[in-house]
Amino acid sequence: MSDVCNILGVAFNNITHKEAVELVCSYLDGNDKKMIFTPNPEFVMEALSNAEFMKILSEGDLLVPDGIGIIIASKILGRPLKERVAGCDLVHDVFDKIKTSEKTVYFLGGGKGVAETAKLKMEQRYKGIKIVGVHDGYFNENEEKLIIEEINRLKPDLVLVGIGFPKQEKWIYEHKDILNAKAFIGIGGSIDIMSGNVKRAPDIFIKLGLEWFYRLIKQPSRFFRMLKLPLFLLTVFKTKIKGE
Repeated sequence: MSDVCNILGVAFNNITHKEAVELVCSYLDGNDKKMIFTPNPEFVMEALSNAEFMKILSEGDLLVPDGIGIIIASKILGRPLKERVAGCDLVHDVFDKIKTSEKTVYFLGGGKGVAETAKLKMEQRYKGIKIVGVHDGYFNENEEKLIIEEINRLKPDLVLVGIGFPKQEKWIYEHKDILNAKAFIGIGGSIDIMSGNVKRAPDIFIKLGLEWFYRLIKQPSRFFRMLKLPLFLLTVFKTKIKGE
């Protein structure tokens, strides 16, 4: 198991993308229930003011640094993480690894019809992948009971939950013990990306660590959310200065 880098109370696994893919695949071969979270700076800032969310993250089995701001913060603190591990890329490479196996997947998230489209797109891209069930991310208490029943009937190895943070992490934490599945990943808007409804940033933006900037160009409404990044780095600098 890798070592960890604590950033403002959130313990990130110091792990490469390749190592993370192998670790998730190993979870699918095991018998224990595993929670995989993909925190970015927004997650960390939320956790600072939300004790319940901080507790949930602290009990995750694998926390990968999804966001260039987390990598920058680790360097500021003198505990550099090996590399960014984007949740979307992690899921894609896990699919590539398990596509010819008997491992199965369930999608929970996205708007009406989005998960179905994502399923079809992933089945076309990863020939042999077994996505056994899907449900959108908008459900009431009664529908939730049906979702739980369906997951338990289908017994997927991997459940992808994309209903936005911190809701998705809380949902995983509260339901994992009653679900017949081995691993759960909180994937945010990745189901929308897999469906083609939302376009991922071009490779050059991703390689330069400017995926956030591309999203801002495409969605100016994200401006106020993006303000959390400089606030996050400022908080990290203050922590560094205090020697905490």
